Amino acid sequence: MTGPDAAHRAVEAAARQSRARLVAFLAARFRDLAAAEDAVADAFRIALDLWPRQGVPHAPEAWLATVARRRITHALRHGAVRRAAEPALTLLAGEAEDAAMAARPLPDDRLALLFVCAHPAIAPEMRAPLMLQAVLGLDAARIGSAFLVAPATMGQRLVRAKARIRSAGIGFQLPEPQDLPERLSHVLDAVYAAFGTGWEMVAGGDTRGADLTGEALWLGRLLVELMPSAAEARGLLALMAHCEARRPARRDAAGRYVPIDLQDTTLWRADLIAEAEAQLAAAAALGRPGRYQLEAAIQSAHNARADPAGRPQPGPDIRLALYSALMAIAPSAGAAVGHAAALAGTAGPMHGLHALDAVAGLETYQPAWALRAHLLAASGDAASARAAYARAIGLAEDPAVRSWLAAAAAGLNDGA
Repeated sequence: MTGPDAAHRAVEAAARQSRARLVAFLAARFRDLAAAEDAVADAFRIALDLWPRQGVPHAPEAWLATVARRRITHALRHGAVRRAAEPALTLLAGEAEDAAMAARPLPDDRLALLFVCAHPAIAPEMRAPLMLQAVLGLDAARIGSAFLVAPATMGQRLVRAKARIRSAGIGFQLPEPQDLPERLSHVLDAVYAAFGTGWEMVAGGDTRGADLTGEALWLGRLLVELMPSAAEARGLLALMAHCEARRPARRDAAGRYVPIDLQDTTLWRADLIAEAEAQLAAAAALGRPGRYQLEAAIQSAHNARADPAGRPQPGPDIRLALYSALMAIAPSAGAAVGHAAALAGTAGPMHGLHALDAVAGLETYQPAWALRAHLLAASGDAASARAAYARAIGLAEDPAVRSWLAAAAAGLNDGA
């Protein structure tokens, strides 16, 4: 491959395909995530300078790894006092190490890097941002924007989190088998937190959220690629894909909120639904059910009406069984509201209201008040429904949702 344009395309392709592998490889070797990120960034800058003039190397990833490794060892030599504990052999690997990297593919340490970012010693709110930067290469400004944090503040938090990794001596390797399930749950929760943040931003009409949900889907696919026998990783990917499939229909052409039961299913993305169903089936075949698989199954039930093959629509009793199972293993405010709605669908609105009354901690949870208003209206209590709608409107952050709730309240019939 020759020519400046071809060289620049080669650098861009290497960045997409190899950046995370390079960062993970160097971070695992030198136990310093920040240094690995800086060295890889330097290697790509050097490639942008040299490849257009000298040609693209035969093995671009190995070339980049060699340059990045040399940048780190150079920095370590000049920081000998600060890093006196670094093993001498790491500093003196030299040409033998370069030759070894060129002769075989780099080991894939991305999974270990994901576990480092989600280590229990890292503050929970920083796990997802760390993954987005370390594995996806997003800068602090973009991450801060996604999480509604000032870029400078997010940058400082990321620096502190990486320093915490170094000072705590967190190992860049997979956990021991007995520790793997708990640690994997931290990874999955962090990926889902990133997706949920993006999802809420999309719900609020913020287009930046679509980028974040896309990045979370990428991380989910990476986890499945690296851990194909992890049923909950497949369940999480299925859950995110099912939800993301409906994004084009969540607003009408005028930007108005459209509840799921009224959405135009022709706008739902069939490719993502098919991906979700395949992942959910593969997870079920592993025989290890869990929270994310149940949540994905609930979303699958919602999305069944868009199935071009005419997949049978799960009845209310199926949804109730799924929510009951979810409440048994992973109770939450969202699961409780879903369970109450499913119960109302099978036994009537009063049963749903009683289920809501039995759950503590829903006083400021907006979906609970929206459901309460809907069930009160369905039961014929318009006055109480209006009061519940007012509470739901006051708690809603999305203007489009507030407008929809206000229209529903205005349409109540006192004589119903």
